[in-house]
Amino acid sequence: MGRVFVLCFSMTIFLLKIQRGQPQDIVEWIEEGHPLGSYMVALIKGNGVSCGGTLIKQNWVLTAAHCFPDEETYMIFGAYSRTKMEHGKHKANITKTFSYPGFNPKTFENDIMLLQFQSGKGHPPPVKTIPLTHTYDDIKGGTQCVVIGWGTINRRSGFDTLHGANVTIISRKVCNDKHHYNSHPPLTMNMLCAGEKKGGGDRCMGDSGSPLICHGEQTGILSFVRKCESHRYPGVYARLTPNHLSWIDTVMNNGTS
Repeated sequence: MGRVFVLCFSMTIFLLKIQRGQPQDIVEWIEEGHPLGSYMVALIKGNGVSCGGTLIKQNWVLTAAHCFPDEETYMIFGAYSRTKMEHGKHKANITKTFSYPGFNPKTFENDIMLLQFQSGKGHPPPVKTIPLTHTYDDIKGGTQCVVIGWGTINRRSGFDTLHGANVTIISRKVCNDKHHYNSHPPLTMNMLCAGEKKGGGDRCMGDSGSPLICHGEQTGILSFVRKCESHRYPGVYARLTPNHLSWIDTVMNNGTS
């Protein structure tokens, strides 16, 4: 989730205060109790984070379809550290998976999945959820957003605590040109491209499924990047379109896709 250094910061100074020209590979530690981390979920396999996700309703998590869990995968939420004991930290078992019907694993089109979970015994713990986007409009290039997660650093080791990075929406035309993805795969209207025009270290392994947050709402889901830490390839996100939002509501209300 970045590579240069980690900055501790006060609760009054946060990621959304972006200065012109700020490098994208500077990451910041999200303090315990900060609202940006309260709805984050980590999908755990073995000793590491396989993907991220967000709590969007009691017992429901939104993540990327290519993060499809196996029988050993479980999740933690209400956490700011992957490993430390924390008040309010919960472990949950995944009970149902719902991949978006139009997901294409070759092109990562519609890379969206819902997970239903059950946590422990007795009453489910209270959860804080992230609001999903309410706009039907496309996100314009130049929009400033945030992405958060537990991902790896230079493909070697992951952060123990949640970190975030400022990102800027880049137009699909720029991301599809020969200097970036060269239309392989082509970025469609169901995708968003974010980082800097020269790329940067805002996302890496283990960050898939993490939220793209614009204007205080989840706008996208981190889908892929061709090469971590490359100055050529920004992050590509599944865009939450009206069709996706309608599907999410249907699944959560009816328990079927």
